[in-house]
Amino acid sequence: MQKLTAFSISGLLLGAIFFALSLTPSLIPRNAYVQGILSGFSFTVGYSLSVLVRYVWKYLGVPDIPLDHRQRQILRGLIIILGVSLILVFLRQGTEWQNSVRSLMGMPAISGVAPITIGVVALCVFLLFRWAGKGFLRVVLRVSARLEKTIPPRVAALTGLLVALLLYWSVLNGVLLQSGLYAVSLIYEKLDLIVVANLPPPQDPSKSGGANSLLAWDRLGHEGRRFLSLGPSAEDIREVAGEGMDPIRVYVGVHSADTPQQRALLALEELKRVKAFEREILLIATPVGDGWIDPGAVNSLEFLYRGDVATVAVQYSYLPGPIVLFTDAQSIRTSARILFKVIYDYWEELPVNTRPRLYLYGLSLGAKLSEDSFQFYDVIDSPINGALWAGPPFSMRSWRMITDNRDPGTPAWLPQFKGGEVVRFGNQYGGYLGQKPWGRFRIAFLQHASDPIVFFDFRWAFRRPDWLERPRGPDVSPDLRWFPVVTMLQLLADFNVGVTPRDFGHRYSAAGYTLAWIALTEPPDWSEAELQRLRAKLKIFPKR
Repeated sequence: MQKLTAFSISGLLLGAIFFALSLTPSLIPRNAYVQGILSGFSFTVGYSLSVLVRYVWKYLGVPDIPLDHRQRQILRGLIIILGVSLILVFLRQGTEWQNSVRSLMGMPAISGVAPITIGVVALCVFLLFRWAGKGFLRVVLRVSARLEKTIPPRVAALTGLLVALLLYWSVLNGVLLQSGLYAVSLIYEKLDLIVVANLPPPQDPSKSGGANSLLAWDRLGHEGRRFLSLGPSAEDIREVAGEGMDPIRVYVGVHSADTPQQRALLALEELKRVKAFEREILLIATPVGDGWIDPGAVNSLEFLYRGDVATVAVQYSYLPGPIVLFTDAQSIRTSARILFKVIYDYWEELPVNTRPRLYLYGLSLGAKLSEDSFQFYDVIDSPINGALWAGPPFSMRSWRMITDNRDPGTPAWLPQFKGGEVVRFGNQYGGYLGQKPWGRFRIAFLQHASDPIVFFDFRWAFRRPDWLERPRGPDVSPDLRWFPVVTMLQLLADFNVGVTPRDFGHRYSAAGYTLAWIALTEPPDWSEAELQRLRAKLKIFPKR
């Protein structure tokens, strides 16, 4: 039992080092609770790595340095003093490090990093993992001890390990995870079906969701009703551009039809009913997991084209993006592909000179699904006009390939690829540069240098990220350093994306989208004075 209860002194030292390094800055600011969780998990990882190395050391029969009891006690005391001192020094510096990130994002400085809160939360995290680890080890030891009477010890130990893994996986996956997902699904489905009083159906019966629509208002989902209700009107657009019309928006909820094919066909029929194919721009917008579409993306395009835009979106789930990606990844990809094919096949048959320009849009998971919705060889004979993908997640195939093979001398956070003939990158400050003319088919990536969803990668556990090379992105702290394993854990903690203001991290603004749409689509007849009025309008729009 001593082996299960005693602390590893080398583990405490490496854990303290990982704890201290976790206090250094990363891409976005962290509050005390997130920092505590990160530091506690970092300590646990460091401690566990040391214990694992120690186990392998003993397994290989490598002799320890000979020390008597008094020498071991002195060494233990020195290591504890060193670890505690290291943590205290880094905690003191933590305030300055966090403010180095906050200042770049225009956030107010903090006066301290709440070391007591961080310490208590970190301790709870470590003890929780230690408790789980001790339970796991008990299962391994008890099973192997029983089996050693009949089979060789090493086979018994391996069998005990497999039994413990199977038991823990069954509990986590079969009981906790499945039960949790079921409860979350019920909650989000009920929330999605709630029709709030301040989002009434359109008064114009011809509009999508109105009395003559093919889409029932109460089956569009909460995000669908918001999307159809809160867009700019012709009056809003005329206030900025002098002239304008009501944009067209079509949104099909997950409850509007039973299958992805039926929902896609319903979207097409509604588009035809509202004469969407007579507009200048047709946009297929792919939502994030729960059906949300960033309003700044669509609002900005509608203003730039004075309302001559039709946007279609189909909800594929009412669950948050990470959950739906984990539980139903193939289904949501299928939904995106079916919608694109149904719309594209009809669009392709229209006269080339009169059909709308066709663009795709997606943010985060929506960008990845938008990418997956078509293959280039499917559209090579009649290509769409382009795509705007914002906050592309690190798992996005085309983004990673292009970034890894960027033109020499261009930074990873704002790369150029093959002279910018097809693909260009931009951020909240501009970009979209290229040495070659931008072709007819265009892809624009809108990404902030401080976006952890974009720049996370498991490779950063053992490799320094390219985006840390100089020059760095303007919103990345100069104090950010790479540390093996710890930096990757920091980026995972940075997935708490809601703490940054817009234009930083994973929060994209209408102003950033405006720059992207101007570069991608080149809207005509916009003076700098009109663009200034547009930016001012988008800052306060929508009104509710």
